[in-house]
Amino acid sequence: MNFYKDKKILVAGGTGLIGRPLVEMLIKHEANVRIASLDEPTEMFPAEFIKVDLTKYENCEKVCRDMDYVFNLVGIKGSPKMMKERPVSYFIPSLMFSTNMIEAAHREGIKRFLFTSSVGVYAPAEVFFEDDVEKTLPSPNDFFGGWHKRTGELQAKAYQIEYGWDKIAIVRPANTYGPYDNFDPENAMVIPSLIKRVLDGENPLVVWGDGSPIRDFVHAKDVARGMLLALEKCPGPNKPINLGSGVGYTIKNLVEIITNNVEKKPEIIWDISKPSGDKKRLMDITRAKEILGWQPEISLEEGIKDTIEWYKKNKDIINKRYNVFKKR
Repeated sequence: MNFYKDKKILVAGGTGLIGRPLVEMLIKHEANVRIASLDEPTEMFPAEFIKVDLTKYENCEKVCRDMDYVFNLVGIKGSPKMMKERPVSYFIPSLMFSTNMIEAAHREGIKRFLFTSSVGVYAPAEVFFEDDVEKTLPSPNDFFGGWHKRTGELQAKAYQIEYGWDKIAIVRPANTYGPYDNFDPENAMVIPSLIKRVLDGENPLVVWGDGSPIRDFVHAKDVARGMLLALEKCPGPNKPINLGSGVGYTIKNLVEIITNNVEKKPEIIWDISKPSGDKKRLMDITRAKEILGWQPEISLEEGIKDTIEWYKKNKDIINKRYNVFKKR
């Protein structure tokens, strides 16, 4: 039996990095999909599309109305540099998105709700285990992002306590990448930033730090698949689930994978005068395996190739996405 067949499903942020593959999967499952986003649709899905600002509560009620389930993927992706220099541009609208969406979903009688949290909720550690979050503070290198996502998780628990609404799933994706990412070098994350710079011919390629920090990278399609399982199994807000690879790659490994997939390799210069961030960010994915039966299927090498090929074919649309850091 198909859990999503004929269900009316809102994907808030359905034009984004994870939203697009999630929408495609839902349509394959024969769901009736509504997409809410500030982007302009760059291709047609057999889905309802509403261009809307979800910082406004009344808009959240509007897009939730008559839906069965809600996937809340709406959010802002920005580099650590942007988080430090433009925290208001990130933090305030992000809080509005999260707070408004879950309140509107509850008032509109939504049966199941998925909140997209983040690896940013974790303090520095050898491995990130879900239940360790409440014992620590977010890393100083991801402070505003970490606190925003922790606030959303806490809000979900509040609805369970006061209203008994336990059909809220929380997922914490690792560093997610893939087609339709933010490739703006001014505020992009590490993978899309490096891909753009390398393919645009930057040589020498200057990379911050010494290349030793370890990161957990997961492809957007794997995250989307994990989200479908999380909402269906719905362990509740007291059991957030990591969606990562469980495999650590150094930034040096990452640069090598990217440069090995281009025709002209640039010279690499490591700028050790610049900060590198936390030394290690690696997720334990035992809970995802045990509760969801999920594990990633796309290797970093395969995913990087996929993303590079997509970028080559879609350079004309990458700057058409809504970008909060360019609106002020």
